Amino acid sequence: MLVSVVAFVFVLGVLIFVHELGHFLAAKAVGIGVPRFSIGFGPATPLRFQRGETEYVVAWFPLGGYVKMASREEQEAMASLEGGPTEPEFPAERLFESKPLWARIVVISAGVFMNFVFGWFVYATLAGLYGSTEDPTTTIAAVDSTTLPPAARHLADIPSGAQILRINGDTMRSYDAIVAAILDPGSQRLRIDVAGQAEPVLVPIRGTDTQDRQAVLGSLYPQWGPGVGEAVPGRPAARAGIEAGDRFIAVAGDTVRTYYDLFKAVNANPGVALPMTLERGDSVFTVSVTPAEETVTNPATGEEETVGRIGVNPAIEPLRIRYGAAGAVVEGWHRTWRAADLVWVTLKGIVLRQISAKEIGGPIFIGQMSGQLARIGLSALFEFMALLSVNLAILNLLPIPVLDGGHLVFLLIEGVRGRPLSVQARMRLTQAGLFILFGLMALVFTNDILRIFGR
Repeated sequence: MLVSVVAFVFVLGVLIFVHELGHFLAAKAVGIGVPRFSIGFGPATPLRFQRGETEYVVAWFPLGGYVKMASREEQEAMASLEGGPTEPEFPAERLFESKPLWARIVVISAGVFMNFVFGWFVYATLAGLYGSTEDPTTTIAAVDSTTLPPAARHLADIPSGAQILRINGDTMRSYDAIVAAILDPGSQRLRIDVAGQAEPVLVPIRGTDTQDRQAVLGSLYPQWGPGVGEAVPGRPAARAGIEAGDRFIAVAGDTVRTYYDLFKAVNANPGVALPMTLERGDSVFTVSVTPAEETVTNPATGEEETVGRIGVNPAIEPLRIRYGAAGAVVEGWHRTWRAADLVWVTLKGIVLRQISAKEIGGPIFIGQMSGQLARIGLSALFEFMALLSVNLAILNLLPIPVLDGGHLVFLLIEGVRGRPLSVQARMRLTQAGLFILFGLMALVFTNDILRIFGR
Protein backbone atom coordinates (compact mmCIF):
# COMPACT_ATOMS: atom_id res chain seq x y z
CA MET A 1 0.00 0.00 0.00
CA LEU A 2 2.81 2.43 0.89
CA VAL A 3 4.59 1.78 -2.41
CA SER A 4 1.35 2.37 -4.32
CA VAL A 5 0.65 5.64 -2.49
CA VAL A 6 4.19 6.97 -3.00
CA ALA A 7 4.23 5.91 -6.67
CA PHE A 8 0.79 7.48 -7.23
CA VAL A 9 1.81 10.79 -5.66
CA PHE A 10 5.04 10.82 -7.68
CA VAL A 11 3.40 9.97 -11.03
CA LEU A 12 0.43 12.31 -10.69
CA GLY A 13 2.50 15.08 -9.11
CA VAL A 14 5.05 15.07 -11.94
CA LEU A 15 2.39 15.02 -14.68
CA ILE A 16 0.37 17.85 -13.13
CA PHE A 17 3.54 19.90 -12.59
CA VAL A 18 4.66 19.39 -16.20
CA HIS A 19 1.25 20.39 -17.54
CA GLU A 20 0.92 23.51 -15.41
CA LEU A 21 4.55 24.46 -16.05
CA GLY A 22 3.66 24.73 -19.74
CA HIS A 23 0.91 27.26 -18.98
CA PHE A 24 3.15 29.11 -16.52
CA LEU A 25 6.13 29.51 -18.87
CA ALA A 26 3.92 30.54 -21.80
CA ALA A 27 2.06 33.12 -19.67
CA LYS A 28 5.34 34.60 -18.47
CA ALA A 29 6.68 34.66 -22.03
CA VAL A 30 3.79 36.79 -23.34
CA GLY A 31 3.72 39.08 -20.29
CA ILE A 32 0.66 37.79 -18.42
CA GLY A 33 0.79 38.14 -14.64
CA VAL A 34 0.64 34.87 -12.68
CA PRO A 35 -0.41 35.35 -9.04
CA ARG A 36 -0.65 31.62 -8.20
CA PHE A 37 0.80 28.28 -9.35
CA SER A 38 -1.06 25.41 -7.69
CA ILE A 39 -0.74 21.65 -7.60
CA GLY A 40 -4.28 20.62 -6.64
CA PHE A 41 -7.54 22.53 -6.35
CA GLY A 42 -9.33 24.28 -3.52
CA PRO A 43 -7.83 25.87 -0.40
CA ALA A 44 -4.06 25.78 -0.03
CA THR A 45 -2.31 23.47 2.41
CA PRO A 46 0.54 24.78 4.62
CA LEU A 47 2.87 23.79 1.74
CA ARG A 48 3.03 27.23 0.13
CA PHE A 49 5.54 30.00 -0.46
CA GLN A 50 5.80 33.31 -2.29
CA ARG A 51 8.48 34.13 -4.83
CA GLY A 52 8.21 37.39 -6.72
CA GLU A 53 4.66 38.03 -7.87
CA THR A 54 3.67 34.33 -7.78
CA GLU A 55 2.46 32.23 -4.87
CA TYR A 56 3.35 28.53 -5.20
CA VAL A 57 0.98 26.20 -3.35
CA VAL A 58 -0.06 22.60 -2.89
CA ALA A 59 -3.86 22.52 -2.47
CA TRP A 60 -6.00 20.04 -0.60
CA PHE A 61 -7.74 18.44 -3.60
CA PRO A 62 -4.83 16.84 -5.48
CA LEU A 63 -6.49 15.57 -8.68
CA GLY A 64 -5.29 18.34 -10.97
CA GLY A 65 -3.79 21.78 -10.74
CA TYR A 66 -3.96 25.26 -12.22
CA VAL A 67 -2.02 28.38 -13.08
CA LYS A 68 -4.06 31.38 -11.96
CA MET A 69 -3.49 34.18 -14.44
CA ALA A 70 -4.18 37.83 -13.83
CA SER A 71 -7.73 38.48 -15.01
CA ARG A 72 -10.65 40.57 -13.82
CA GLU A 73 -13.16 38.52 -15.81
CA GLU A 74 -12.45 35.03 -14.48
CA GLN A 75 -12.11 35.75 -10.75
CA GLU A 76 -15.71 34.99 -9.80
CA ALA A 77 -16.18 31.99 -12.10
CA MET A 78 -13.20 30.05 -10.78
CA ALA A 79 -12.87 31.37 -7.22
CA SER A 80 -14.13 28.20 -5.49
CA LEU A 81 -11.77 25.92 -7.41
CA GLU A 82 -8.78 28.23 -7.29
CA GLY A 83 -8.67 28.89 -3.57
CA GLY A 84 -10.18 32.37 -3.52
CA PRO A 85 -8.93 35.77 -4.72
CA THR A 86 -5.27 36.67 -5.00
CA GLU A 87 -3.12 39.71 -4.47
CA PRO A 88 -1.65 41.93 -5.78
CA GLU A 89 -3.58 43.68 -8.54
CA PHE A 90 -1.89 43.68 -11.94
CA PRO A 91 -1.86 46.53 -14.45
CA ALA A 92 -4.30 46.26 -17.36
CA GLU A 93 -1.59 45.39 -19.90
CA ARG A 94 -0.67 42.25 -17.91
CA LEU A 95 -4.20 40.81 -17.75
CA PHE A 96 -5.02 37.65 -19.70
CA GLU A 97 -7.90 39.26 -21.58
CA SER A 98 -5.73 42.20 -22.69
CA LYS A 99 -3.41 40.00 -24.75
CA PRO A 100 -3.96 39.31 -28.46
CA LEU A 101 -5.88 36.18 -29.42
CA TRP A 102 -2.82 34.30 -30.69
CA ALA A 103 -1.01 34.82 -27.38
CA ARG A 104 -3.94 33.49 -25.36
CA ILE A 105 -4.22 30.45 -27.64
CA VAL A 106 -0.50 29.75 -27.11
CA VAL A 107 -0.87 30.01 -23.33
CA ILE A 108 -3.91 27.70 -23.18
CA SER A 109 -2.30 25.15 -25.54
CA ALA A 110 1.04 25.11 -23.74
CA GLY A 111 -0.01 22.57 -21.06
CA VAL A 112 -1.09 20.03 -23.65
CA PHE A 113 2.08 20.67 -25.63
CA MET A 114 4.26 20.09 -22.55
CA ASN A 115 2.53 16.79 -21.78
CA PHE A 116 3.15 15.57 -25.32
CA VAL A 117 6.78 16.67 -25.19
CA PHE A 118 7.27 15.10 -21.77
CA GLY A 119 5.82 11.79 -22.98
CA TRP A 120 8.08 11.92 -26.03
CA PHE A 121 11.10 12.76 -23.85
CA VAL A 122 10.44 9.85 -21.47
CA TYR A 123 9.87 7.37 -24.30
CA ALA A 124 13.02 8.55 -26.09
CA THR A 125 15.08 8.38 -22.88
CA LEU A 126 13.89 4.83 -22.16
CA ALA A 127 14.70 3.81 -25.73
CA GLY A 128 18.18 5.30 -25.41
CA LEU A 129 18.91 3.75 -22.00
CA TYR A 130 17.34 0.33 -22.38
CA GLY A 131 16.74 -0.09 -26.09
CA SER A 132 13.94 -2.55 -26.70
CA THR A 133 13.56 -6.31 -26.77
CA GLU A 134 11.45 -8.33 -29.15
CA ASP A 135 10.47 -11.97 -29.28
CA PRO A 136 11.58 -12.96 -32.81
CA THR A 137 9.00 -15.77 -33.01
CA THR A 138 6.57 -15.41 -35.93
CA THR A 139 5.58 -19.06 -36.35
CA ILE A 140 2.42 -20.51 -34.81
CA ALA A 141 2.53 -23.83 -32.97
CA ALA A 142 -1.26 -24.21 -32.89
CA VAL A 143 -4.58 -22.40 -33.01
CA ASP A 144 -7.10 -23.27 -30.29
CA SER A 145 -10.41 -23.38 -32.14
CA THR A 146 -12.39 -23.74 -28.89
CA THR A 147 -11.54 -20.19 -27.81
CA LEU A 148 -11.88 -18.49 -31.20
CA PRO A 149 -14.78 -16.05 -31.59
CA PRO A 150 -17.18 -17.09 -34.40
CA ALA A 151 -16.01 -14.31 -36.71
CA ALA A 152 -12.44 -15.64 -36.51
CA ARG A 153 -13.22 -19.31 -37.18
CA HIS A 154 -11.08 -19.37 -40.36
CA LEU A 155 -7.96 -18.91 -38.22
CA ALA A 156 -8.36 -22.55 -37.20
CA ASP A 157 -7.24 -23.48 -40.74
CA ILE A 158 -3.72 -22.14 -40.10
CA PRO A 159 -1.51 -25.26 -39.90
CA SER A 160 0.95 -25.97 -37.10
CA GLY A 161 4.35 -24.41 -37.76
CA ALA A 162 3.00 -21.83 -40.20
CA GLN A 163 4.66 -18.42 -40.28
CA ILE A 164 2.68 -15.21 -40.12
CA LEU A 165 4.14 -12.91 -42.78
CA ARG A 166 1.94 -9.81 -42.65
CA ILE A 167 -1.04 -8.42 -40.75
CA ASN A 168 -3.01 -5.65 -42.45
CA GLY A 169 -0.13 -5.19 -44.88
CA ASP A 170 2.58 -4.70 -42.23
CA THR A 171 5.45 -7.20 -42.16
CA MET A 172 5.63 -9.21 -38.93
CA ARG A 173 9.22 -9.52 -37.69
CA SER A 174 8.43 -10.47 -34.08
CA TYR A 175 5.71 -11.82 -31.84
CA ASP A 176 5.52 -8.36 -30.27
CA ALA A 177 4.51 -6.98 -33.67
CA ILE A 178 1.85 -9.69 -34.01
CA VAL A 179 0.41 -8.80 -30.60
CA ALA A 180 0.38 -5.07 -31.44
CA ALA A 181 -1.28 -5.67 -34.82
CA ILE A 182 -4.00 -7.93 -33.42
CA LEU A 183 -4.79 -5.56 -30.55
CA ASP A 184 -4.55 -2.40 -32.70
CA PRO A 185 -7.72 -0.47 -31.77
CA GLY A 186 -7.56 1.58 -34.96
CA SER A 187 -7.91 -1.35 -37.37
CA GLN A 188 -11.32 -2.24 -38.82
CA ARG A 189 -10.48 -5.90 -39.47
CA LEU A 190 -7.54 -8.30 -39.59
CA ARG A 191 -5.99 -9.43 -42.87
CA ILE A 192 -3.42 -12.09 -42.01
CA ASP A 193 -0.99 -13.35 -44.66
CA VAL A 194 0.41 -16.80 -43.86
CA ALA A 195 3.43 -18.41 -45.53
CA GLY A 196 2.38 -21.13 -47.96
CA GLN A 197 -1.19 -19.89 -48.33
CA ALA A 198 -2.21 -18.02 -51.46
CA GLU A 199 -5.17 -16.28 -49.84
CA PRO A 200 -5.01 -14.25 -46.62
CA VAL A 201 -7.15 -15.07 -43.60
CA LEU A 202 -9.74 -12.33 -43.06
CA VAL A 203 -11.12 -11.66 -39.59
CA PRO A 204 -13.96 -9.07 -39.65
CA ILE A 205 -13.60 -7.90 -36.05
CA ARG A 206 -13.08 -4.18 -35.28
CA GLY A 207 -10.12 -3.18 -33.16
CA THR A 208 -12.45 -1.52 -30.68
CA ASP A 209 -14.04 -4.93 -29.99
CA THR A 210 -11.34 -5.58 -27.43
CA GLN A 211 -12.85 -8.76 -25.99
CA ASP A 212 -12.95 -10.60 -29.33
CA ARG A 213 -9.52 -9.29 -30.34
CA GLN A 214 -8.12 -10.57 -27.03
CA ALA A 215 -9.79 -13.92 -27.73
CA VAL A 216 -8.12 -14.04 -31.16
CA LEU A 217 -4.73 -13.35 -29.62
CA GLY A 218 -5.28 -15.91 -26.85
CA SER A 219 -6.15 -18.59 -29.41
CA LEU A 220 -2.79 -18.28 -31.20
CA TYR A 221 0.09 -20.14 -29.59
CA PRO A 222 3.56 -19.11 -30.78
CA GLN A 223 6.05 -21.85 -31.47
CA TRP A 224 8.20 -21.47 -28.39
CA GLY A 225 10.59 -24.25 -27.46
CA PRO A 226 10.10 -26.59 -24.46
CA GLY A 227 12.75 -24.85 -22.33
CA VAL A 228 11.94 -23.33 -18.92
CA GLY A 229 12.58 -19.61 -18.69
CA GLU A 230 11.17 -19.29 -15.17
CA ALA A 231 9.67 -21.61 -12.58
CA VAL A 232 7.44 -19.36 -10.47
CA PRO A 233 8.28 -19.77 -6.75
CA GLY A 234 5.59 -21.53 -4.74
CA ARG A 235 3.87 -23.01 -7.80
CA PRO A 236 3.67 -26.77 -8.57
CA ALA A 237 6.64 -26.88 -10.97
CA ALA A 238 9.00 -25.08 -8.56
CA ARG A 239 7.83 -27.24 -5.64
CA ALA A 240 8.67 -30.33 -7.70
CA GLY A 241 12.24 -29.08 -8.23
CA ILE A 242 11.95 -27.76 -11.80
CA GLU A 243 14.29 -24.84 -12.43
CA ALA A 244 14.96 -22.21 -15.08
CA GLY A 245 17.14 -23.72 -17.79
CA ASP A 246 15.51 -27.15 -17.64
CA ARG A 247 14.03 -28.56 -20.83
CA PHE A 248 10.87 -30.68 -21.06
CA ILE A 249 11.19 -33.93 -22.98
CA ALA A 250 7.89 -35.69 -22.22
CA VAL A 251 4.72 -35.33 -20.16
CA ALA A 252 2.69 -38.44 -19.24
CA GLY A 253 4.56 -40.38 -21.92
CA ASP A 254 3.84 -37.91 -24.74
CA THR A 255 6.78 -36.17 -26.39
CA VAL A 256 7.04 -32.42 -25.80
CA ARG A 257 8.40 -30.58 -28.83
CA THR A 258 7.05 -27.09 -28.10
CA TYR A 259 5.84 -25.10 -25.13
CA TYR A 260 2.32 -25.55 -26.48
CA ASP A 261 2.61 -29.35 -26.09
CA LEU A 262 3.37 -28.81 -22.41
CA PHE A 263 0.59 -26.24 -22.03
CA LYS A 264 -1.98 -28.52 -23.67
CA ALA A 265 -1.14 -31.50 -21.44
CA VAL A 266 -1.14 -29.43 -18.23
CA ASN A 267 -4.25 -27.43 -19.15
CA ALA A 268 -6.30 -30.62 -19.65
CA ASN A 269 -5.29 -32.27 -16.37
CA PRO A 270 -6.06 -30.04 -13.36
CA GLY A 271 -5.46 -31.86 -10.09
CA VAL A 272 -3.98 -34.94 -11.81
CA ALA A 273 -0.42 -36.04 -10.99
CA LEU A 274 1.59 -36.04 -14.23
CA PRO A 275 5.01 -37.68 -14.70
CA MET A 276 7.29 -35.18 -16.42
CA THR A 277 10.66 -35.99 -17.96
CA LEU A 278 13.13 -33.14 -18.24
CA GLU A 279 16.71 -32.52 -19.30
CA ARG A 280 19.13 -30.52 -17.17
CA GLY A 281 22.57 -30.15 -18.64
CA ASP A 282 23.77 -33.66 -19.50
CA SER A 283 21.29 -35.43 -17.21
CA VAL A 284 17.69 -36.55 -17.63
CA PHE A 285 15.28 -36.84 -14.70
CA THR A 286 11.59 -37.44 -14.04
CA VAL A 287 9.36 -35.70 -11.49
CA SER A 288 5.67 -35.89 -10.66
CA VAL A 289 3.81 -32.57 -10.90
CA THR A 290 0.14 -32.02 -10.03
CA PRO A 291 -1.26 -29.02 -11.92
CA ALA A 292 -3.12 -26.55 -9.71
CA GLU A 293 -6.81 -26.14 -10.46
CA GLU A 294 -7.69 -22.67 -11.72
CA THR A 295 -10.96 -21.24 -13.03
CA VAL A 296 -10.83 -19.25 -16.27
CA THR A 297 -13.48 -17.84 -18.58
CA ASN A 298 -13.61 -19.18 -22.11
CA PRO A 299 -13.51 -16.02 -24.27
CA ALA A 300 -15.59 -17.65 -27.01
CA THR A 301 -18.43 -19.04 -24.88
CA GLY A 302 -18.20 -16.84 -21.77
CA GLU A 303 -18.43 -19.99 -19.63
CA GLU A 304 -16.12 -20.74 -16.72
CA GLU A 305 -13.77 -23.70 -17.05
CA THR A 306 -11.36 -25.42 -14.67
CA VAL A 307 -7.86 -25.77 -16.11
CA GLY A 308 -4.45 -26.86 -14.90
CA ARG A 309 -1.47 -24.61 -14.28
CA ILE A 310 2.03 -25.44 -12.99
CA GLY A 311 3.73 -22.03 -13.06
CA VAL A 312 6.41 -22.19 -15.74
CA ASN A 313 7.20 -19.56 -18.36
CA PRO A 314 8.89 -20.41 -21.65
CA ALA A 315 12.54 -19.76 -22.36
CA ILE A 316 12.64 -17.08 -25.06
CA GLU A 317 15.81 -15.64 -26.55
CA PRO A 318 14.75 -12.04 -27.16
CA LEU A 319 16.17 -9.89 -29.91
CA ARG A 320 17.64 -6.77 -28.28
CA ILE A 321 17.57 -3.55 -30.27
CA ARG A 322 19.89 -0.68 -29.36
CA TYR A 323 19.36 2.94 -30.40
CA GLY A 324 21.74 5.84 -30.85
CA ALA A 325 20.67 9.35 -29.88
CA ALA A 326 18.85 10.04 -33.16
CA GLY A 327 17.32 6.57 -33.22
CA ALA A 328 16.07 6.96 -29.65
CA VAL A 329 14.37 10.26 -30.54
CA VAL A 330 12.66 8.65 -33.53
CA GLU A 331 11.64 5.58 -31.51
CA GLY A 332 10.35 7.87 -28.75
CA TRP A 333 8.18 9.68 -31.28
CA HIS A 334 6.81 6.38 -32.63
CA ARG A 335 5.89 5.25 -29.11
CA THR A 336 4.28 8.62 -28.37
CA TRP A 337 2.25 8.45 -31.56
CA ARG A 338 1.10 4.88 -30.77
CA ALA A 339 0.08 5.99 -27.28
CA ALA A 340 -1.88 8.96 -28.67
CA ASP A 341 -3.59 6.75 -31.23
CA LEU A 342 -4.58 4.27 -28.51
CA VAL A 343 -6.08 7.02 -26.33
CA TRP A 344 -7.91 8.65 -29.25
CA VAL A 345 -9.38 5.37 -30.55
CA THR A 346 -10.47 4.43 -27.04
CA LEU A 347 -12.22 7.77 -26.54
CA LYS A 348 -13.93 7.45 -29.92
CA GLY A 349 -15.00 3.90 -29.07
CA ILE A 350 -16.55 5.07 -25.80
CA VAL A 351 -18.44 7.92 -27.52
CA LEU A 352 -19.71 5.55 -30.25
CA ARG A 353 -20.53 2.96 -27.56
CA GLN A 354 -18.16 0.43 -29.12
CA ILE A 355 -16.24 0.30 -25.82
CA SER A 356 -17.94 0.18 -22.44
CA ALA A 357 -17.46 3.20 -20.17
CA LYS A 358 -16.80 0.64 -17.43
CA GLU A 359 -13.32 0.21 -18.93
CA ILE A 360 -12.31 3.74 -17.85
CA GLY A 361 -9.92 3.79 -14.90
CA GLY A 362 -9.59 6.55 -12.33
CA PRO A 363 -7.21 7.64 -9.59
CA ILE A 364 -7.48 4.38 -7.63
CA PHE A 365 -6.66 2.37 -10.75
CA ILE A 366 -3.73 4.68 -11.53
CA GLY A 367 -2.47 4.23 -7.97
CA GLN A 368 -2.72 0.45 -8.19
CA MET A 369 -0.93 0.36 -11.55
CA SER A 370 1.74 2.79 -10.34
CA GLY A 371 2.46 0.60 -7.32
CA GLN A 372 2.63 -2.61 -9.36
CA LEU A 373 4.92 -1.07 -11.98
CA ALA A 374 7.14 0.58 -9.35
CA ARG A 375 7.76 -2.87 -7.88
CA ILE A 376 8.71 -4.17 -11.35
CA GLY A 377 11.21 -1.37 -11.94
CA LEU A 378 11.70 2.30 -12.75
CA SER A 379 11.63 1.73 -16.51
CA ALA A 380 8.14 0.19 -16.30
CA LEU A 381 6.92 3.02 -14.04
CA PHE A 382 8.28 5.75 -16.33
CA GLU A 383 6.79 4.07 -19.41
CA PHE A 384 3.42 4.12 -17.65
CA MET A 385 4.00 7.78 -16.77
CA ALA A 386 4.70 8.60 -20.44
CA LEU A 387 1.46 6.91 -21.48
CA LEU A 388 -0.46 8.85 -18.82
CA SER A 389 1.16 12.11 -19.95
CA VAL A 390 -0.05 11.58 -23.51
CA ASN A 391 -3.44 10.55 -22.13
CA LEU A 392 -3.62 13.73 -20.02
CA ALA A 393 -2.75 15.85 -23.05
CA ILE A 394 -5.55 14.40 -25.17
CA LEU A 395 -8.14 14.47 -22.40
CA ASN A 396 -7.37 18.14 -21.77
CA LEU A 397 -8.22 18.87 -25.40
CA LEU A 398 -11.81 17.72 -24.91
CA PRO A 399 -14.16 20.68 -25.55
CA ILE A 400 -15.41 20.82 -21.97
CA PRO A 401 -15.32 24.20 -20.19
CA VAL A 402 -12.78 24.14 -17.32
CA LEU A 403 -10.48 21.93 -19.44
CA ASP A 404 -8.00 23.48 -21.89
CA GLY A 405 -10.12 22.31 -24.83
CA GLY A 406 -13.08 24.28 -23.50
CA HIS A 407 -11.00 27.44 -23.14
CA LEU A 408 -9.71 26.98 -26.70
CA VAL A 409 -13.32 26.74 -27.92
CA PHE A 410 -14.07 30.05 -26.20
CA LEU A 411 -11.09 31.63 -27.95
CA LEU A 412 -12.03 30.18 -31.34
CA ILE A 413 -15.57 31.54 -30.93
CA GLU A 414 -14.03 34.92 -30.13
CA GLY A 415 -11.92 34.72 -33.28
CA VAL A 416 -14.97 33.97 -35.43
CA ARG A 417 -17.29 36.53 -33.79
CA GLY A 418 -14.68 39.23 -33.43
CA ARG A 419 -15.52 39.63 -29.76
CA PRO A 420 -15.51 37.25 -26.75
CA LEU A 421 -18.54 35.64 -25.21
CA SER A 422 -19.98 37.60 -22.33
CA VAL A 423 -18.61 36.95 -18.86
CA GLN A 424 -22.05 35.65 -17.81
CA ALA A 425 -22.15 33.15 -20.70
CA ARG A 426 -18.68 31.91 -19.89
CA MET A 427 -19.59 31.55 -16.23
CA ARG A 428 -22.68 29.49 -17.08
CA LEU A 429 -20.72 27.28 -19.47
CA THR A 430 -17.93 26.88 -16.91
CA GLN A 431 -20.44 25.77 -14.30
CA ALA A 432 -21.86 23.26 -16.79
CA GLY A 433 -18.32 22.05 -17.46
CA LEU A 434 -17.76 21.57 -13.75
CA PHE A 435 -20.95 19.52 -13.56
CA ILE A 436 -19.75 17.29 -16.43
CA LEU A 437 -16.29 16.97 -14.88
CA PHE A 438 -17.69 15.95 -11.49
CA GLY A 439 -19.93 13.43 -13.24
CA LEU A 440 -16.93 11.90 -15.03
CA MET A 441 -15.02 11.76 -11.76
CA ALA A 442 -17.94 9.97 -10.09
CA LEU A 443 -17.96 7.46 -12.96
CA VAL A 444 -14.26 6.64 -12.77
CA PHE A 445 -14.31 6.38 -8.97
CA THR A 446 -17.28 4.00 -9.24
CA ASN A 447 -15.44 1.92 -11.85
CA ASP A 448 -12.37 1.76 -9.61
CA ILE A 449 -14.38 0.64 -6.59
CA LEU A 450 -16.31 -1.98 -8.56
CA ARG A 451 -13.02 -3.22 -10.03
CA ILE A 452 -11.60 -3.68 -6.53
CA PHE A 453 -14.56 -5.86 -5.56
CA GLY A 454 -14.36 -7.80 -8.82
CA ARG A 455 -17.66 -6.63 -10.30
